[in-house]
Amino acid sequence: MRAMILAAGLGTRMRPLTLTRPKPLLKAGGKALIEYHIERLARIGVERIVINHAWLGEQIEAELGDGERFGVPLLYSAETEPLETAGGIRQALPMLADDEHECFLVVNGDVYTELSDDALSALSLSPEQQAHLLLVDNPPWHPTGDFHLQGGHVAAEGCPRLTFAGISLLRASLFSALIPGQPAALAPLLREAMAIDAVCGTQIEDFWDDIGTPERLTALDQRLRGEC
Repeated sequence: MRAMILAAGLGTRMRPLTLTRPKPLLKAGGKALIEYHIERLARIGVERIVINHAWLGEQIEAELGDGERFGVPLLYSAETEPLETAGGIRQALPMLADDEHECFLVVNGDVYTELSDDALSALSLSPEQQAHLLLVDNPPWHPTGDFHLQGGHVAAEGCPRLTFAGISLLRASLFSALIPGQPAALAPLLREAMAIDAVCGTQIEDFWDDIGTPERLTALDQRLRGEC
C-alpha cells in the first residue's frame, strides 16, 4: 500500500503564520502537523508516501528529507501552479500506482485525527468501488456537511449529511480521465462515482478536526499538551 499526503495548499486562512512557513509544518504538541500523518502511515506499513507541495514547498522537503528518520520513504511532487486536489493526485499518480486497479490512501495534510491505526489500515474497496471515504459529524464551521452515508454507501444527495474527513482510500482509475498537469477538483470525480454506487464510506467517532485557522491550531496544541 502506498499513500499520499496533500500539502500543496496556500494556507491563506492561517495567515500570518503561513507567510513564511507552509501550513503542514506548523506545530501542535511540539510536532509538525504533517508528522502525525507520516508516523501513522509508517506504523501501518505503508511502503512509500508521496507528498505534493507548492507554497514554500522547499521547506517541506528540507525538514522531512527522504523519510529515513520516519522509517518510510518520502517522495515529493512539486506543483509550480495550483492543481487542486484531483489534479495534484493525477500528477503524482505514477508514484502511487503501477496500474489503474491499484488503491492508495490519501490524507489532507491539515487535518488531525485520533483514529486508530487499525481503523485506517482496515479501509478496503471491492472490485467495483473507486473510493472509500471517512466521514465525521458536521463541525460548527461546516454545518451543512458534504455527503450522505447509508448502509455503507455514500451519496451526493440525501439527509442527514456528514462531512468528508479528508482521509480516503482511492483507486487509480478514478483519475484516469484527467490530464496530467491540469487543475481538477476531487469532489466532481467523487460525485460521478457516487452516481454509479462506486463509493463506500465509514463514519468515525474519534476526535478529528480540520486545522485550518490559528484558533484551531492553538486549540489542538492545548489538547495535545493536556491543557484542555
